[in-house]
Amino acid sequence: MPNYIDTTHTVEGVKIPLRIHSEKRQNIRIATGKGRVNLRLPSSLNKRQIEKYLGWAKDWMEKQYQSDENFQSMYTPKEYISGDVFKIRGEEFKLLIEEEDRQSHTAKIKGQIIHIKLSIHDNEMHIQKALKHLLSRIFSHRYLPEITKRVHELNQEFFGKEIKNVKLKYTTSNWGSCSSSGNINLSSRLLFAPQEVMDYVIIHELAHTYEMNHSSKFWALVSNAMPSYKEKEKWLKVNRAECDF
Repeated sequence: MPNYIDTTHTVEGVKIPLRIHSEKRQNIRIATGKGRVNLRLPSSLNKRQIEKYLGWAKDWMEKQYQSDENFQSMYTPKEYISGDVFKIRGEEFKLLIEEEDRQSHTAKIKGQIIHIKLSIHDNEMHIQKALKHLLSRIFSHRYLPEITKRVHELNQEFFGKEIKNVKLKYTTSNWGSCSSSGNINLSSRLLFAPQEVMDYVIIHELAHTYEMNHSSKFWALVSNAMPSYKEKEKWLKVNRAECDF
């Protein structure tokens, strides 16, 4: 059984996921994580103490939401309406969204217009989620050739391994992955990042073709290809919320 409880705390109408961990530890820790706030408490606390620190955590979340724009954008879902201008990789596209009596949602790009057809039979929450995945899919298809080319360029310059396949996929748990068979997967959210930041993630995954871990040897490979990689890691951490559909 997992030693945590998932709940939410609503701040100014926005539900922020909160995971309360019970661990063997002496201190209290709260931090933003992947899609949620994590509150880590000692397993020795009694019910009254847990409620006390839960109240403290909620106050902390409210202060963060009001004072930190990055925190706010991290947990405020994006909403799209027809006529919105969508910006990605230096290009601008206009959204044309129509609702129809259909069973599924579709999207396509024609010139600088993104034409999206939505089913009237779906609810609003599912529609906004569908829009996120539709946009990811069409832009992944559009930019995959140039991203694939960049992967092979960096591989040839620094690593020289056989790369079998490159994919762009919508993921929130990681920025990329590398299989032992030479498949490189990159998060489509990187399409919002500067090229040098995307290059870092590509180099990170290419380094895994030699070292399938995060050992000192692995980081030496990364540093050799990109000495300033820590700056790129920091950019991803600070701007994580902005890199999303």
